[in-house]
Amino acid sequence: MAKNDDTGRKIALGAIVGAVAGFVTGILTAPKSGKETREDITDKVTDIKDGSVEQLQKAKDELDNLVSTTKNKTVALSAKAREEFNEAVVRAKDAQNKAGTVLKSVKDGKADDPELNKAIKQAQQAIKNLGKYLKS
Repeated sequence: MAKNDDTGRKIALGAIVGAVAGFVTGILTAPKSGKETREDITDKVTDIKDGSVEQLQKAKDELDNLVSTTKNKTVALSAKAREEFNEAVVRAKDAQNKAGTVLKSVKDGKADDPELNKAIKQAQQAIKNLGKYLKS
């Protein structure tokens, strides 16, 4: 749990306790009968309870929404990462095949320099791309 969450809770709890203490002190020192004072205290406790329940329900609903949104985004990101990885593998296989073809041509004396340089660059890029995925 984050430090700010704990601090916020402590401040909220302190405010509630302070409000209740102030209210009870005010009620107990007010010139009312015991029955009226008890009714006022009961009413105030009910109001505080209802307010707390409402705030807790609101927080729960917000967390439910955030959890759902997070799950959906995680699935989407996972699918996107898988797709990008598959594309990187396809590009690597293509570069591998081209490198093999160019290498065979060079050995046979049929390749020219631009073709060789292009194949080398594609192979190096494929190695770099796959290395990124394998490191994570």
